[in-house]
Amino acid sequence: MPDTVSARAEAAPTPRLLARTLEEDIVLGRLHPRERLVEEELIQRFGATRHVIRLALTELERIGLVERIPHRGALVRSYAPQDVRQLYNLRELLECEAARLIPRPLPAADLAAIETLQREHDRAAGAADLAALFRANQAFHRRINDCCGNAFLATAIEAAAQRAHGIRFLASISPEAREAARREHHAMIAALRAGDGETLIALTRAHLQPSQAAYLRAYGGGP
Repeated sequence: MPDTVSARAEAAPTPRLLARTLEEDIVLGRLHPRERLVEEELIQRFGATRHVIRLALTELERIGLVERIPHRGALVRSYAPQDVRQLYNLRELLECEAARLIPRPLPAADLAAIETLQREHDRAAGAADLAALFRANQAFHRRINDCCGNAFLATAIEAAAQRAHGIRFLASISPEAREAARREHHAMIAALRAGDGETLIALTRAHLQPSQAAYLRAYGGGP
């Protein structure tokens, strides 16, 4: 009996795991802006308790992917065009400042770690494994931003990037867009290797634009 109870406990989904899975669903476009997240459906899908589902939704609300509306429940957050522009203006300020602070030349160990992460991104892109590509992309950018030497700045970048997850999904649909992003990653690595801070900042700024533009085109406010 103890072994059975232990096995059930290990198999039970945790709020963190559920939040991570729903986060991927939002980023990859399986869940769309303003789509309802119905507790009963999530309970059936994940085999989780209502308490666990609500904790997962609370976490998604905390990072800005879900909003709760009285009498309607939880919905995937949608952004007005002004909100999108303001969020991406903030991301540009933060990430370009991090790029400016990265030491030049970058220590060899840091460069090697970034190159290793990009190889995983390349593998996921080649396999068209969008979930793995999303996680590899996160790891790549997080490692670069950590090199700025300011933990508070890196944390602020992470928080702003999480809020943008619901905006990014349209830019991951097209194979051409994914390949363009992959090439930009390699250009960033080349700039880091060369100690070219100006190019790195320019690449960082340009890298943010496709997801913002795609969302604005789809949901209003863009050309």
